[in-house]
Amino acid sequence: MKVLHTADWHIGKKLHGYELLSDQAYILDQILKIAQAESVDAIIIAGDLYDRSIPSEDSVRLLNQTIAKWNLTENIPLLAISGNHDSATRLATGAPWFNQSNFHLHTRLEEAFEPIEMGDTQFYLLPYFEPVDARIYFADPEIRTIQAAIPKVIEKLEASFDKNKKHVLVSHFFVAGSSKTDSETKIEVGGLDGINGQLLVNFDYVALGHLHGKDALKMENARYSGSPLKYSLSEKNQVKGVWIIDTETSEFSFRTVAPLHEIEEIQATFEKLLDPDFYLTIERENYLSILLEDQAVIPNLMNQLRQVYPRIIQVERINGYEAENISRLSKKQLTEKSPIALTEEFFTEVAQSELTSRQKKWIEDGLHTLLKQGGSN
Repeated sequence: MKVLHTADWHIGKKLHGYELLSDQAYILDQILKIAQAESVDAIIIAGDLYDRSIPSEDSVRLLNQTIAKWNLTENIPLLAISGNHDSATRLATGAPWFNQSNFHLHTRLEEAFEPIEMGDTQFYLLPYFEPVDARIYFADPEIRTIQAAIPKVIEKLEASFDKNKKHVLVSHFFVAGSSKTDSETKIEVGGLDGINGQLLVNFDYVALGHLHGKDALKMENARYSGSPLKYSLSEKNQVKGVWIIDTETSEFSFRTVAPLHEIEEIQATFEKLLDPDFYLTIERENYLSILLEDQAVIPNLMNQLRQVYPRIIQVERINGYEAENISRLSKKQLTEKSPIALTEEFFTEVAQSELTSRQKKWIEDGLHTLLKQGGSN
């Protein structure tokens, strides 16, 4: 079989306040064209179809139109799971009927243990789940983290292996040793972090979602597809696309996609930025991060720049005063810390005491609820 692996569409996500639905529709059309050109037998979508648990009407409309076109019009079988940004319950609406058209969508842990068999391959669709889901399913009160749950999950999956078939796992979690970008959630509650990759070695291919870079993990049999769009400035140099997997030969290769609007960083003085000889050489419709060389205060700076560059995502001075440099450094340090770590530091600074274990649990529960309700930037 030949299969296309994609993930982390995050439909409805915004980039510094800019709507991305047209960018997302554009890139999803490219993925379909790749699937058609490669004559794939199925498409894997490894979670985070939406950016938030309660998506907007426009987001739902785009996903529905995409799925209908791919599955009903083009007759491509789909193998999808819910991710940590999706509401499993909402996403699963209609799932009992989807199977009739070869759209297999798993949103609950227990569904993973019934493999989807196509051609020479058994597909195991393991959605994002909470430790409590595994604790209840296995009736094991000792399961408190994903790390504790995964060995039991993998053991049960492997128990149903047909030795005459290939085995593909589709899942949505963080494998230890992977690397993150700024657009991925920093909240590591429920155990998204640190799954042991050695547990995955018996699968012929592991199609992962959650991390946004295709090079986040380099295992012989496992890959993140990465997000098809760049969702933060930290991803500006990443190559985006999808994986094509041949289950017969166990070979996989990457096919690139090109965005409607790139994320780009430019550096210049204010005068140069407004000079037609300069800006006519720039793709001004791109999402731009501007490094400003001026030191002087410039009145109405953003409004003037936006007359020329309509999609500015940030402006930073590179030759400002020492205090400004310190501020930028502090901002960078802050963005590298998780919300939980920042909250603990703030509490310690204000209260002059450490958080108790109960207080830490309250913070984790609260942040996790916010993440599920509103997504993460």
